[in-house]
Amino acid sequence: MTPKANDDRPNPAPTAAPPGARTPSFSREDLANLQDSVRHYVKYILAKQWKYATPRDLLTAVSLAVRERVIDTLLETERRYRDARAKRMYYISMEFLMGRSVGNNLINLGIYDLVETALRDLGMEIEEVAETEPDAALGNGGLGRLAACFLDSLATMSMPGYGYGINYEFGLFRQSIKDGYQTELPDAWSNDHNPWLIERPESKYLVPIYGRVKEHTNGDNINNTWIDQRYVVGVGHDMPVIGFGGKTVNTLRLFSARSSGDFDVEIFNSGDYLRAVEDKIHSERISKVLYPSDAVTAGRELRLLQEYFLVYCSIRDILRRFSALYEFNWELIPEKAAVQLNDTHPALAVAEWMRTLVDEKGLSWERAWNITKKTLAYTNHTLRPEALERWSLPLVEKVLPRHLKIIYEINQRFLAEVSRTFPDDHERARRMSIIEESDPKNVRMAHLAVVGSHAVNGVAALHSRLLKTTILRDFNELWPDAFQNKTNGVTQRRWLLQANPELSKLLKSAIGDSWITNFDDLKRLEPFADDDAFLDELARVKQRNKYRLSRIITDLTGVEVDPHSLFDIQAKRIHLYKRQLLHVLLIIDEYLRIVEDGETPGVSRTHVFAGKAAPGYVAAKRVIKLIHGVAGIINNDARAKPWLRVVFLPDYRVSLAERVIPAADLSEQISTAGMEASGTGNMKFAMNGALTMGTLDGANIEIRDNVGEENVFIFGMKVDEVSKLSEPGAYKPMDYYQNNSRIRRVIDAIAGDRFCPDDLGLYRPIYDILMDPNDEYLHLADLESYMGRQQDATALYNNSREWSRRCALNIARVGVFSSDRTIREYARDIWGLKPVK
Repeated sequence: MTPKANDDRPNPAPTAAPPGARTPSFSREDLANLQDSVRHYVKYILAKQWKYATPRDLLTAVSLAVRERVIDTLLETERRYRDARAKRMYYISMEFLMGRSVGNNLINLGIYDLVETALRDLGMEIEEVAETEPDAALGNGGLGRLAACFLDSLATMSMPGYGYGINYEFGLFRQSIKDGYQTELPDAWSNDHNPWLIERPESKYLVPIYGRVKEHTNGDNINNTWIDQRYVVGVGHDMPVIGFGGKTVNTLRLFSARSSGDFDVEIFNSGDYLRAVEDKIHSERISKVLYPSDAVTAGRELRLLQEYFLVYCSIRDILRRFSALYEFNWELIPEKAAVQLNDTHPALAVAEWMRTLVDEKGLSWERAWNITKKTLAYTNHTLRPEALERWSLPLVEKVLPRHLKIIYEINQRFLAEVSRTFPDDHERARRMSIIEESDPKNVRMAHLAVVGSHAVNGVAALHSRLLKTTILRDFNELWPDAFQNKTNGVTQRRWLLQANPELSKLLKSAIGDSWITNFDDLKRLEPFADDDAFLDELARVKQRNKYRLSRIITDLTGVEVDPHSLFDIQAKRIHLYKRQLLHVLLIIDEYLRIVEDGETPGVSRTHVFAGKAAPGYVAAKRVIKLIHGVAGIINNDARAKPWLRVVFLPDYRVSLAERVIPAADLSEQISTAGMEASGTGNMKFAMNGALTMGTLDGANIEIRDNVGEENVFIFGMKVDEVSKLSEPGAYKPMDYYQNNSRIRRVIDAIAGDRFCPDDLGLYRPIYDILMDPNDEYLHLADLESYMGRQQDATALYNNSREWSRRCALNIARVGVFSSDRTIREYARDIWGLKPVK
């Protein structure tokens, strides 16, 4: 049987406008003024008659009308910070996955109801208008979404915090599925003018690249001068970041690359028109696309150019802001500015700060290094050594010759300190060196970031512990006080208030709305976990969210699913370490037990996958194909139809996540223990009442500790067990294959043609991964435990009241996973940042 809420009518939930938001009353005058503004912008900005205005036109007109009051607050916020001479924090990140702006901005301003009423009076529903906004494709996955959550929290808490990123013309890619294969299409999100993006021509910087270094002596000193550079122009654009309540508006500054000269007139006049604009094309490619492929030399060079472009423009802008208040008192920089490096992408900031202070400002090396190190801090996001950036010395020397000289000097002085602390330990010095003695030699960007920062943090308790005992162990032994943990968090305003309006309304009716800005107040919900009326309404809310997602699934895939089935969802970047493949093995086992063993499952299930694979990641793309192959067989088998459905939602993005997450019953967080730094999807699902099916990895451990072990489904090996099994010769997948008939049958099904009847051997490479003793993700070692815990989930789901009770306890106990808490910890322990009310 499957549990059903008392009221399962398919009433669609609104797409935004959470009733839990504290919306001030508005007058008829407010309404009339807003409508007049919208009509004005349709006529005088878009040059259209009202009767021809499209929903997209109204999105632009509403955004421009609202933007006026946003700019007033933005300017007032800046005045407040300047008057207070407040310290500011600058968050440099290659990604900011902002999603759609209009709904979030209206909610944070407290005027959603006003705009909704105004549009309805004008003959248009706000949901239809909001759906026309493209997601701002400025990021890929968790790294960029974390950065976006942090900006929301900074603004909500009135902290002077700014983001710096690149204004990508195209995002990572738009994912399409053709015959089960991922295909990548351009994500031209910025084709339509974004009314929330404000160009800042005064924030225009001439970025030097290439050239050579000329050495000259000055007495006993050797000086280096960077000459013969080429230049590209970085132009700033501000995206307002509105804090909840609308009292503070910070900014995300994004830089676009422009040519330093549009074209060569002489060449143009000679008739070679394409070559005349060659420099323009070459320069502007820097901000053209997020993460160009690094499989080829040109792609690697472009990535390095992007990283330096971001770092140069950000540091120039920080110094411009600083000088406007403190002139040239450079020693004050660490007291007035904190810079956070979000992963290794901005690690060149270490060398660029030194180059700027030494070469341009004339400071001694020692003074410049003291300022640089006190200003910078570094967040690590991965434990996988292959994921830590390395740039070949020849490439760095070609693109940034002066910076390579500086990096050598930093490394020489650093290794001298290592030698003083650990005399004659040459192997330690080799491990810690910023320069990797490989062929060719590489610059280790994580090492550069650690050496140049006063604080280094991981993003979950386990991750931070492993950083200090594995990949950065030597650095922790040298500077133990530099290492900290800052467990990630997500903003409840986006991922609960906006994404799940009906649940927000229910929470407000039970405990009020203080949780919107103080998420710990969700603790007051705990007594309601034993309140039958509350649990019934919680089940109805979940059911309506599942009806909504069911319609989306059918629209996107053509597959009809049972909204009363258990929605088992794994939505995240496709990667072998995240183990979507393990989930597929489970599904195959479920299917074979139905069709070969004649078993009747205890519950009907809908397995939902969503996520993108990197274009060059062949194995991950094969997993996507396997998911579709398995889905194609199962979804067309009448024997399985009452019990099992498998779907893959294409082009996963923030706006789609806001529909998927509120509908989940079970949240799949099943990475190999020790592989995931933190994860933030696990937090979003839990705060929306999904139960976690997870390994002891990343923040899953802290979720278990906070919500209670009985309220999650934990399975699989611990980190120390993974470590032992990862030793040479320890992992023997053939043993699991031979000793467990269910596992053997699943593996044989993949090796055979059951799921690829028209393309024999298609999935043989996946079979090879699973049966490889060097499979670093140890899929088969955790499979039996995973199957067992899934049976436990089935049994619990059939007890609908107990399932709802545990959902309620998950919601009540996840307050610690707000990004507000994370930001408070960064501000206190690393940045020295305070609110400016």
